[in-house]
Amino acid sequence: MATVGKPLQFWTLDQTTWIAGHLGLWLILLAVLLCHGCASLPPGYGLPKTVSSALTHPEQTRLGQQFKAGSHQHSTNSGFRMIQVGADGFCIRMQMIDAAERTLDVQYYIFRGDTSGHLLTDAVLRAAKRGVRVRVLVDDGETRAGDEQLNVFNAQPLIELRIFNPFAYRGHTTLFRSLEFMANASRLDYRMHNKLLVVDNAAALLGGRNIGDPFFQMNPESQFADDDVFAVGPIVQKLSASFDEYWHSDLAIPATALTDHSPAPDPANGQDQPTTSSDRLIYSKRAATGEPFNGILSGRLPLVWAAAQLLYDSPDRKQLTQGAENSLMERQLADAIKAVHTELLMVTPYLVPDGEGMQLFQSLRQRQVRVRILTNSLEAAVDESSMLLAHSGYRHYRIPLLEQGVELYEVRSLLGNVKGSGETARIARYGNYALHAKLFVFDRQKLFLGSMNFDQRSMHLNTEIGLIIDSPVLAEQLAARFAAMTQPANAYQLVLRPDGTADSPTLLWRTQEHGKAIDYTTEPSRSTWQKAKAGLLSLLPLDTEL
Repeated sequence: MATVGKPLQFWTLDQTTWIAGHLGLWLILLAVLLCHGCASLPPGYGLPKTVSSALTHPEQTRLGQQFKAGSHQHSTNSGFRMIQVGADGFCIRMQMIDAAERTLDVQYYIFRGDTSGHLLTDAVLRAAKRGVRVRVLVDDGETRAGDEQLNVFNAQPLIELRIFNPFAYRGHTTLFRSLEFMANASRLDYRMHNKLLVVDNAAALLGGRNIGDPFFQMNPESQFADDDVFAVGPIVQKLSASFDEYWHSDLAIPATALTDHSPAPDPANGQDQPTTSSDRLIYSKRAATGEPFNGILSGRLPLVWAAAQLLYDSPDRKQLTQGAENSLMERQLADAIKAVHTELLMVTPYLVPDGEGMQLFQSLRQRQVRVRILTNSLEAAVDESSMLLAHSGYRHYRIPLLEQGVELYEVRSLLGNVKGSGETARIARYGNYALHAKLFVFDRQKLFLGSMNFDQRSMHLNTEIGLIIDSPVLAEQLAARFAAMTQPANAYQLVLRPDGTADSPTLLWRTQEHGKAIDYTTEPSRSTWQKAKAGLLSLLPLDTEL
């Protein structure tokens, strides 16, 4: 028998009375937010800041001595080691921080207050207590409840925390944050997307990984596959110089100028709190093995020595004068792509090339350069807030790319083979896999690794950092990983349907399940609602924000 429920009510009488009684307060808060938002400068702008720089003599530290001989032997080349397994990305950060003697520089777009974030915070605090000078620079674009755990740094005399381009509103109510953004979008849309860790100005780690459980592929709910590169030698001093430039930027605001009104971490928000003590134990045990860092120090995991070019945007890129555009990172990366002779391999989680990017691909194809791209599928969009938006822009370019002769692959959320994925088979069975790496391989001779997606936000709205490394050895490593991830059991290959017309081309998603080849004529997704949302978002003119 059907049960008749009560009429649907959005507000109870008590709730309505409360809102009406506090209407004046809401209007005052709104006015304050809008006034803050209308300001052209971030809060704390222009306040006095301490001046500091990278360690002058890294050779006086253990790590500096460790790699001194190799640096001399290889002249101007630097030493590199790819870190492709997600859990290794967490471990090497913990181990590098624990190895710091004199200085530690930490620069990230996201630094979550979850299990891995808290453990890394603890490691930074231990470093400061043994006398290491610590500088931490984080962006404010994606902060959320729980990330305030970083404020514990403010009580430590040897740790300084700065926030890049902060919001005036320091809470996490979405409405208030959105109102401030809308009132001051020209400033707040500008974000620092860099990821960098430098220890004693002697060893560095950079790539695409943020700080947070999903980025280390140890969380069954969400795994973002990514890559880091461990670096020693002359390139480290250049990376330190880039950190110093950001550290002294007018947009790097001391957290002490912002924390007076910051809310305490919300213990009710379980998404950003450490989950259980068993999770901490798993992470800690993994890091306690000493791998992969000990293997690198001992030479058991050898470094590849090669020439490298550092690319990064100025923290003040919005103020670049006309004619200085060639110094932008995307222009330098575009020049490297244009120089390709035979093959370009690209891994990018977000693919929104716009007209300039499409012209770049077209010029390659006109020279018969083979272009192969791996990106995320719709079903891999676990983090719907950003990934669905990116997918809504990307879907406009799929057919034009295929018509140019570009080979296009979309990674599946449930992998048939975990080789090259960076995750374990135990984690893979949950089917929550997605790409977060940003990799390019040029003619299997050089490679790019960094923080830059091939989308409009990375090209025009964010600052980014990365390396072009001249190494056939490392390029072949990435090419092998690309081959593993684009095999039919792990990805959908997109092809134009043979029954389509020139005026109305349609797509097939070609893959393999349980050893059998399958062609999907409609886009694979997690649900009909997910597919509908992506379709609705694709109708909006959002490309420049994606």
